[in-house]
Amino acid sequence: MTTVRLTAAQAMVRYLAAQRNEEGEQLIPGCWAIFGHGNVAGIGEALYAAGDAFPTWRAHNEQGMAHAAIAFAKARNRRQAMAVTTSIGPGALNMVTAAALAHVNRLPVLLIPGDVFANRAPDPVLQQVEDFDDGTVSANDCLRPVSRYFDRIGRPEHLLTALPRAMATLTDPARCGPVTLSFCQDVQAEAFDWPEAFFAEKTWHRRRPRAGRDELAAAAEMIRAARKPLIIAGGGALYSGATDALRAFAEKHAIPVCETQAGKSSLPWDHPLNFGSVGVTGASSANAIAADADLVIALGTRLQDFTTGSWALFKNPARRILAVNVEPYDAAKHGAVALVGDARDTLLELDALLGDHSAPAPDAKLKRGWLADVDAVTRAPKPGNALPSDAQVIGGVQRAVGDDAILVCASGGLPGELHKLWKAARPNGYHLEYGFSTMGYEIAGGLGVKMAHPDREVVVMVGDGSYMMMNSELATSVMLGHKLIVVLLDNRGFGCINRLQMATGGQSFNNLLDTARHVVPSAIDFATHAASMGAIAEKVDGIAALEAAVGRARSSPRSHVIVIDTDPLVSTDAGGHWWDVAVPEVSGREQVRAARKDYEAALARRGAN
Repeated sequence: MTTVRLTAAQAMVRYLAAQRNEEGEQLIPGCWAIFGHGNVAGIGEALYAAGDAFPTWRAHNEQGMAHAAIAFAKARNRRQAMAVTTSIGPGALNMVTAAALAHVNRLPVLLIPGDVFANRAPDPVLQQVEDFDDGTVSANDCLRPVSRYFDRIGRPEHLLTALPRAMATLTDPARCGPVTLSFCQDVQAEAFDWPEAFFAEKTWHRRRPRAGRDELAAAAEMIRAARKPLIIAGGGALYSGATDALRAFAEKHAIPVCETQAGKSSLPWDHPLNFGSVGVTGASSANAIAADADLVIALGTRLQDFTTGSWALFKNPARRILAVNVEPYDAAKHGAVALVGDARDTLLELDALLGDHSAPAPDAKLKRGWLADVDAVTRAPKPGNALPSDAQVIGGVQRAVGDDAILVCASGGLPGELHKLWKAARPNGYHLEYGFSTMGYEIAGGLGVKMAHPDREVVVMVGDGSYMMMNSELATSVMLGHKLIVVLLDNRGFGCINRLQMATGGQSFNNLLDTARHVVPSAIDFATHAASMGAIAEKVDGIAALEAAVGRARSSPRSHVIVIDTDPLVSTDAGGHWWDVAVPEVSGREQVRAARKDYEAALARRGAN
């Protein structure tokens, strides 16, 4: 057996650089890194030596660079993933939120935090977290519950099994999610005689699990028997490349389609059978069909509460759920009939079984009515002194960018408005992280999306609250030459949660800057702040000025930030559905007591469904 002597860190980098996907691309095209004493000597030297064969990107925040890596994988429909390395302690723990985001959304990312010394000779080292009852614990153990696969590299030869297991998890359509390789810092620098064969180029093919024949036959019978079927397209429809199959299936069998946050853009917005977003942030057209459906075909969705209206949306007493999913855990939720298999291939096999079967045509007037509502709320307001709504800003941005643009968002009130109102014309043109709804994802995520699609315009819409949580990767986008258009909506606080607070009987408190405890009123100049990080930045007044600014931003040579003040109290009344948010049973305030009565009535209605 031919061997080569390398450090453990060098071996890891060489192995990762040799992995390919079925398109011939590097499965892991590079590594984000913020160095510290736990990874700079071992992993840092290995990455430096790799050069352009396995590029390293420097970010400004560990959580931010992990978000960028995850967004890249999502934008690539999980065909590629990125590695992220940090030091031990704070650097590693900064990735826990991002790991949870990837875990919830079933997205691949390879996390490689440094760890304490395996030999324990210098314990406790700087940043080491000590457990008084367990000598094997380090800060990295916090990543265990949010990792699909976790391994601690305490000897060089551990990599011989850990790395293939990591790749198998990252490429598994069902188990796909974050992998953590907790790499002891002394082991990174240790040499070992590695088998040359370990570094041979390897191609990881996208597996497409086939549903069982009996399951397919039963599913086909359910579809034939349904008079009012509905397809809910989730993220799995995009990840499996099922958009063409979905379109053909819906057209042939006359089945309307609605979309989750992750599944939006599975069909073009103007396709006659795309009835829009579904659930709490859904279109009235989609929710009307969902309420009446006798068969809900959940295609690649885990049926989150926002999708199901906290399980109060589906009101037909004869309703059944057919869940098409590669993950049995997701397919079996809430009494669904599970059809475990790849979304694209399952649709093709169902199509063959159904032949020329066609369901009764859905009511086209529902879609026309909804689009009229969308046009009304997104129309530019008449000149005046009133602050624009989020919906009006969305309309202005939509009119000013082309159909090829990718819209990125994650948290606050914007995801609800965007889910209802954004018109996604192309697959992957709508990129929302709403499984974990992570504030601070937007700009870092936009950077990852731009790296995945450098030829498409990437538009990030972010509120002032989320911008303040994390904005440092705006500087990274400038540094790396990945231009973003950032539209920053300033409603002076957490407007979405303020509205929820008031809707549940609460008093506006601690959400808007003007109702929070302060000595000096907040007056942040966001345009100047963005410009200080190297972006082109401007503040605009009104929707017409916004549209003109977006036009300028499309021609800008680097990231361009547009700030606009918005109304914190206005949201779109059209569409939507009840969402289960518990209201206190006891309160000294009449508003809360009244909200509790409404809440109990809603619970009773859900129980009756």
